[in-house]
Amino acid sequence: MTDYERIASAIAFIVRYGDRQPALAEIASHVHMSPFHFQRLFCRWAGVTPKRFLQVLTVEHAKRLMTASESLLTLSYSVGLSGGSRLYDHFVRIEAVTPGEHKTGGEGLVIEYGTHDTPFGDAFMAVTPRGICRLAFVDGAGADACLADLRMRWPRAEIRENATTTGAVVRAVFGKPPSRGGDGPLSLYVSGTNFQVSVWRALLCVAPAAVASYAQIATAIGCPGGARAVGQAAGANPVAFLIPCHRVIAQSGALGGYRWGETRKRAIHAWEAAQARR
Repeated sequence: MTDYERIASAIAFIVRYGDRQPALAEIASHVHMSPFHFQRLFCRWAGVTPKRFLQVLTVEHAKRLMTASESLLTLSYSVGLSGGSRLYDHFVRIEAVTPGEHKTGGEGLVIEYGTHDTPFGDAFMAVTPRGICRLAFVDGAGADACLADLRMRWPRAEIRENATTTGAVVRAVFGKPPSRGGDGPLSLYVSGTNFQVSVWRALLCVAPAAVASYAQIATAIGCPGGARAVGQAAGANPVAFLIPCHRVIAQSGALGGYRWGETRKRAIHAWEAAQARR
């Protein structure tokens, strides 16, 4: 069992029994570890204690974050950041595939891919000279499905495995908190409808350790009442984590669904909250 699998199992246990605040020893026993070693593993992975993580899981905490996010989204769009940079540090730049490029099916484009370990389990990464075009968390044989989907979306591109190239990008994505930046912005090269791209760009304005509701995103892009469509666009996100659909929750403060599993969504929330405090 990998460290992430142990963490995911512990998080699922905490969520299930959170209303009675399970003790450290009980959680550790669930993942067949001593309290001492489990506490060390959890703190090394998340940067916070399991007790602090319990607080992050509460609906009240999510509601407070969502209230703060509303003004952030409004400000982001009012200062012209809808073109794809995050308000807090311009860490990620997004470029949409043009209709002409979509029509050619990637002819003349070289796409390199690989599967790598991340703090949230194995992830499939695909990159082009113009940016990351695919990042998806995989479980079991999911990498094969990701590769098949990549070939379907880019039928005329030259697609080849190159774990050296993609590994360097994965380290850049997960190696340091986004708010501290890196050598330069990460570029994304994505294909979607105009509405989907507008939703993805709005998501880039939600900072790490913050959340927004589907309704808030809809209002931010000028489509009040379009919360359901925003949810569908978030579900179609081709670049996990960097286009942070995990930061969108229900208006009630409930976590809501996630393409790569609710436990992983909770894990990312806790990890980002810990990174923001470093």
